[in-house]
Amino acid sequence: MSNPIGDLAKAKVILVVGSNTTESHPVIALQIKEAVRRGARLIVCDPRRIGLVRWADLWLRLRVGTDIALFNAMAHVIVKERLWDKAFVREKTRGFKELSKHVRSYTPERAARICGVPASLIREAARLYASVQPASIAYTLGVTEHSCGTRNVMSLANLALLTGNFGLEGGGVNPLRGQNNVQGAGDMGCLPAVLTCYQKVGDPEVRARFEKAWGVPVPDTPGLNKIKVVDAILEGKVRGLYIMGENSVLSDANAAKTRKALEKAEFLVVQDMFMTETASLADVVLPAASPAETDGTYTNTERRVQRVRAALPPPGKARPDWLILRDLAERVGLPMRYRHPQEIWDEIRTVTPAFSGITYARIKKEGLCWPCPSEDHPGTPVLHAGDALRKRPGEFQCVEHVPLAEPPDGAYPLVLTTGRRLPTYHTGTMTGRSPGLRELVPEERVEIHPDDARRLALRDGCPVRVISRRGSVEARALITDRSPRGVVFMSFHFPETPTNLLTTDACDPITDTAEFKACAVRVEPAR
Repeated sequence: MSNPIGDLAKAKVILVVGSNTTESHPVIALQIKEAVRRGARLIVCDPRRIGLVRWADLWLRLRVGTDIALFNAMAHVIVKERLWDKAFVREKTRGFKELSKHVRSYTPERAARICGVPASLIREAARLYASVQPASIAYTLGVTEHSCGTRNVMSLANLALLTGNFGLEGGGVNPLRGQNNVQGAGDMGCLPAVLTCYQKVGDPEVRARFEKAWGVPVPDTPGLNKIKVVDAILEGKVRGLYIMGENSVLSDANAAKTRKALEKAEFLVVQDMFMTETASLADVVLPAASPAETDGTYTNTERRVQRVRAALPPPGKARPDWLILRDLAERVGLPMRYRHPQEIWDEIRTVTPAFSGITYARIKKEGLCWPCPSEDHPGTPVLHAGDALRKRPGEFQCVEHVPLAEPPDGAYPLVLTTGRRLPTYHTGTMTGRSPGLRELVPEERVEIHPDDARRLALRDGCPVRVISRRGSVEARALITDRSPRGVVFMSFHFPETPTNLLTTDACDPITDTAEFKACAVRVEPAR
């Protein structure tokens, strides 16, 4: 996020894209509603009639996977009607001429044919977003979990650059993270090409800093990411795998492929709080402590590093993750002398300039947003402020509309899109064990539009089978116009309804993020 969560309440216009915020990020949704109560205008872009729609001034009900066409058309209107921030674009950006030429062909009429949003509504949304500052963009997995997810984000960033909405309170482009500490995991180097805070392994100065701290060589080439590891196991290039805190056989796209890989692996270790579906395949299961039983830090979606403290001891043989890793490292020949998570954090600070000023003492009560380069620095809630973009200008990106990797056809005439439900979480590893939460949402339902249900002779509550090229699952139908014609919606929270058996593992070529949000399916009655 370029801006903190609280800034949403300061925005005069908020553009929410691909985010069912009230169900996936309910606390952040409260900030959006507070902004609307104060007079902010709200634009919601989503194929489904999500909860925020009733708070919105404009609802752009685009077709699944057509974000780029819509946002290029909004940029077209902003450029054609000279609504862009002239001084900001001149002083703090590059590539405006190229972008203005690129979006010339993305007229609202052309975009309407692609995305299904009326041209008049596209113009109204562009004028509204460009009319006042600050204007904030909030998005999440509905934007990124596509085979063109990176380019979707680029097209959104173009709008913020055009209108000067970087570097000011209440503005920015703000991804809302999918799970707790996703931001922190990335910050800690849980990506194959970087070390902490996205320092590239190919940089000799970076490697030298880490080699001095660790006393061992650091490879100069990236490793394999999660998607490539699954392929490498199936190809016989990787023999063993260590999985921490992830129920991959339910959460991965094309989950049957992941299960096949894990079953083929010669040695599988799973470190988790519960005996999950993935852990049941493991050769060794290491019982991990829960967050309530662990000391350390989390970094939330707004880049805020925060302290957490153990409220109770771990049960049985469960241990905090860092202790398990410390002892394992020692047994394979790399002694780690840490006695407390604070010692680990102090080492992180020495090798990560963006974290240098964040001490345990400073985050005793409140967290700090990185970058925070020194102990007298207040942290950086708002990125790109002041002269930052003059020194390193924002670059417009010319991106083209990309069709779905697997569009519907005669054999599979519907599009399946996936998401979350408020009382449940991810694959149900934790929430599925709570009787109260299971009572709120006891089972998965297949949302299908009344017109599609009528054509298929389906009744509300009847059992149906959803079939893709990769597998099939069964659940009860929920006939509702919340999902548009031609689209069915399912969450992936229920182990007994493994939705990701259906999803395609077609990936974004830049990030290898799978296209969870769109695959071709058919629906038929089930006995």
